[in-house]
Amino acid sequence: MTHTGVDVIDFLLYTIYPVIGIFTVEAICRVTKTPKWIKLWTQATVSIGFGIYYLFVLPAPQNFPLTALVMFALALALIYQGRRAKISPDKSPY
Repeated sequence: MTHTGVDVIDFLLYTIYPVIGIFTVEAICRVTKTPKWIKLWTQATVSIGFGIYYLFVLPAPQNFPLTALVMFALALALIYQGRRAKISPDKSPY
């Protein structure tokens, strides 16, 4: 992946970081018995944060605009599921 200016190991780490962030929120919310909608909205916030980082913070040849777009789409889906979980928690399997 030298044509993008990112080493292969760095690319794998950039891929793994959002997963670690979302799973960390999941683990913390399970331990603290947090409501589903708060967990989902917190995961959406983590996704938005990584999307902003990948789009605006990383330097131009090393940024990931498609990954940022995926993170924003995931955040929208998590916000929607969080809204559903807040309205009717019994119908939300998350």
